[in-house]
Amino acid sequence: MGLHSYGAMGVDWEERVRFDRLREERLARIKSLLAESPLGALLCFDMSNIRYITATHIGTWAADKLNRFCLLPQGDEPIMWDFGSAARHHKLYNPWLGEERSRAGISTLRGAMSPASGRAESVAEKIRAELEARGLLSEPVGVDAVEPEVLFALQRAGVQVVDGQQLMQRSRMIKTSDEILLLNHACAMVDEAYDHLYQAMRPGFRENEAVALVNRVLYERGSEFVEGVNAISGERCSPHPHVFTDRAMRPGDPAYYDILHSYMGYRTCYYRTFAVGSASPALIDAYKRCRYYLDAAIALIKPGTTTGDVVAVWPKAQEFGFPDEEAAFALQFGHGVGLTIWEKPVFSRLVSLDHPEEIQEGMVFALETFWPSSDGWSAARIEEQLVVTATGCEVITRFPAEDLLVAGKPLYTVGGALGLEREVTSDRNTDLDHEAQVATPRANGRPVGDAGAYLAG
Repeated sequence: MGLHSYGAMGVDWEERVRFDRLREERLARIKSLLAESPLGALLCFDMSNIRYITATHIGTWAADKLNRFCLLPQGDEPIMWDFGSAARHHKLYNPWLGEERSRAGISTLRGAMSPASGRAESVAEKIRAELEARGLLSEPVGVDAVEPEVLFALQRAGVQVVDGQQLMQRSRMIKTSDEILLLNHACAMVDEAYDHLYQAMRPGFRENEAVALVNRVLYERGSEFVEGVNAISGERCSPHPHVFTDRAMRPGDPAYYDILHSYMGYRTCYYRTFAVGSASPALIDAYKRCRYYLDAAIALIKPGTTTGDVVAVWPKAQEFGFPDEEAAFALQFGHGVGLTIWEKPVFSRLVSLDHPEEIQEGMVFALETFWPSSDGWSAARIEEQLVVTATGCEVITRFPAEDLLVAGKPLYTVGGALGLEREVTSDRNTDLDHEAQVATPRANGRPVGDAGAYLAG
């Protein structure tokens, strides 16, 4: 493997992640792109963009509030307006930001503050004053996400607001060496979480228990934020509902998971599919088809290939039961992963065939595929996260997935271990001898071997 895995601690005898370099290279990259753009400044309210530019963070609770904001003017350093006392904290602990550039400032709390309070106007005036002082008031300002009242107040203050999301996406699309190390470590943490899940799954194990287990493992290993755990089992697998319940797993169930968490801000999006106790032939076939589409896509990844080239090997929506690509969106999918889980580039037949994007060295993205079983209710879902190298790619999600894993201890009958490949109900696994009036187990299972004896012990 070309990409190293390190411990989480900092040490003096081995160069691991260098956070000073991480901060400096991220800021330098967006400054360079801003300098080449027609924008006079970038104004960011999205917390991931703020973190990328300023390397400040006040907890994931603030991610959807749009209360904090930073301004990056052309040819200058960023200015950060933060949530109350957080601004004073940054002056003490974030010397790279500069004491005069960490300031208190608050927006409208997503409209919770009365418009008459003037909070939107206060934000607009802060931005207008900084732009005017630098001779940039007549230049367009790129904004990533904004509350409506703040947008209107900026326009009334004479600020020309344009889309800033594309510039931020371009900057974040190519990862630095330290970003890649952090993404690799985040995936290694999920490797362990899946091992815990594999050992815990059995009939009666509930989807919400799986979510609790994954959260415990990841937070104990240093996760900053478990954004979500999709835990889907049984007949809920097709169509994919994208949300967990308290459903208890039953013998023969499929179960697939997506684990999304953040280590030092850097995310994972990482699906795996299992069978509980045994797997039906229909589920096994679906898994093989799902794995084929994923591996066919991975085999194409290298600099110069386009997202359109990749999605061309994936099936059309109509081939797996959907009327069009919008209805099947995100089932055969790819997306950049960094400080958020859906970044450039996007791989989807909905957009990539007509608007392909070139794959470049240093991109990190996830590719995920889905295939419904012929039984009409089970399905397989697999996802790998990878880094684009100079000659191809390196997969950084390592929990085994080349074949369908069966979780839970094997069951033993008088004839030996019950087959791991079997239909879900017993009546579909016997051959009838009407003359002798006996039902004999059909010999269609796969041998358990030494590993099964060990698990049963």
